[in-house]
Amino acid sequence: MEALSHIDSDLFLFLNGLHSSWLDKVMTLITDMWAWFPLYLLLIYWTIKQYGKRCWWVFLAVALVVLCTDQLASHVCKPVFQRLRPCFNPDFQDLIHLPKGMAGGQYGFVSSHAANTFGLAVFLTPVLKRFRPWTAIVLFVWAFVSSYSRIYIGYHYPGDILCGALIGVLVGLILWKVFQLVVVRKVWKSEQRS
Repeated sequence: MEALSHIDSDLFLFLNGLHSSWLDKVMTLITDMWAWFPLYLLLIYWTIKQYGKRCWWVFLAVALVVLCTDQLASHVCKPVFQRLRPCFNPDFQDLIHLPKGMAGGQYGFVSSHAANTFGLAVFLTPVLKRFRPWTAIVLFVWAFVSSYSRIYIGYHYPGDILCGALIGVLVGLILWKVFQLVVVRKVWKSEQRS
């Protein structure tokens, strides 16, 4: 376990050390979830266009994905594991690059950003793929870039991102299956019969 921790720290220091002044501005913007607002609007538009009056079921499921991933990351994993974020690690004080300053919370395992974005990517890919086949590429690039920005700004180790992404993938898959079983096969089919 200690060897994995050393690899995670070394990889973090390497990735966090790849910085420049122009990239600081880009990554500081990218890490802010509001910077992706145009993408959110586009996803909302595609969902409404594809599902019409049924779109509110998709939006309800999306809210449930975010709720589950965020609660698991922030209110289960972080308090249980209590792994300090790199920016709070005293061993890194002179080595770390923090273009956005210190993080709000002390603990970083697992990354809520990674859990949320990968959960949404996994859930929304099958929801929108018939309408836009390349949606998966857009969603997973968004999840990857947004998650990487958290390493760049010094808030997460790569292991925090990887485990957050795994939680997101699992939650996204489970809720997609539930959505298919409950909403698509029961609710929507019963609406068609009536």
